[in-house]
Amino acid sequence: MTVKKSYEEINEKIKSGEAVVVTAEEVIDIVKEKGMKEATKYVDVVTTATFGPMCSTGAFLNFGHSDPPIRMSEIYLNGVSAYGGLAAVDVYIGATEESKEKGMEYGGAHVICDLIDGKKVHLMATARGTDCYPCKEVETYITKDSINEAYLFNPRNCYQNYNAAINTSDKRIYTYMGILQPNKGNITYSTSGQLSPLLNDPLYRTIGIGTRIFLAGTVGYVSWQGTQFNSGGARDERGIPLGGGGTLALIGNLKNMSTEYIRPAVFEKYGTSIFVGVGIPIPIIDEEMMKHVSIEDKDIYTNIIDYSVKRRSKPSLGRVSYEELRRGKITLDGKEIKTAPLSSLQKARKIADELKTWIKKGEFLIQEPVQTFPTNNKLKSLEIVEEEEV
Repeated sequence: MTVKKSYEEINEKIKSGEAVVVTAEEVIDIVKEKGMKEATKYVDVVTTATFGPMCSTGAFLNFGHSDPPIRMSEIYLNGVSAYGGLAAVDVYIGATEESKEKGMEYGGAHVICDLIDGKKVHLMATARGTDCYPCKEVETYITKDSINEAYLFNPRNCYQNYNAAINTSDKRIYTYMGILQPNKGNITYSTSGQLSPLLNDPLYRTIGIGTRIFLAGTVGYVSWQGTQFNSGGARDERGIPLGGGGTLALIGNLKNMSTEYIRPAVFEKYGTSIFVGVGIPIPIIDEEMMKHVSIEDKDIYTNIIDYSVKRRSKPSLGRVSYEELRRGKITLDGKEIKTAPLSSLQKARKIADELKTWIKKGEFLIQEPVQTFPTNNKLKSLEIVEEEEV
């Protein structure tokens, strides 16, 4: 007889303190010891996590109204431009926006983290003025406690799988995958592999709209499928995407976050970014889910892509497992090449353990998705065309 559990059953066990909760790394040995069916009976929740650069991140802020009121048009926070094409005092600041004075050394990511840390942030805003919003300029200082809402809203986080990067040219190049040395001098990659959320739920059975998550140190939610959601691409026999696959749009209260789990970053000669910590619990509702969450780095492959090719479609030099990448070097075309992660496995493990603790204490229940993601979504590209061609 197959093993099945409902969300209600699992949450009742969490409330009573009886739930068995383990991380996605710990569950691997449990399956090896007990077998798939017995492990499914035994484990109730598996925690997954990642901590890496996620450029498509930002925050909505509401400042409240000044006296006289202003309908903000051009807005700067610590010299970083924020988007004001919303209501009068609602803005969105993106993590990768750079300071008009300091450039990439200080950007939206730094503003977001300064707010989280409770630091004061300089606000400068101008407007054309209207009868109901007569003020044309304000200059003041804000903190997260002096404003109304401040919530992180990230259009694209948690890539399901992502390319490893290499450079075959004879020049060093500077990318969002870090510095790539010439002549295949190094390979970089960015994932927590067997601990990564969407690699443990490759078909999006338990991760969907409404899923409750750990986001930068507080409770957050999956609000929608992430941008560039490519669930309809090629997959291996385990359901793991051969390319990028799915992504997640995430939301959470910035005021409750901690910069232990969200940090600004500057990629040399590329730009500003932000490291975001995400943890997602996966309820073990049946043996199929247990099969997915017991995947190992040796079974997860990615493509080695040549980032020196300045085109949308870049060539692949081969496929490699995350187990091989984590060894610190691989052999490609007879050459030994150093490998290095951009994401932090140590921090991902800490997040998975923290989320595990929340659940075991009964402080965090598992939320069934209110809607699942499409499994046949295809990625589109921007084609440069004339008006009559559309």
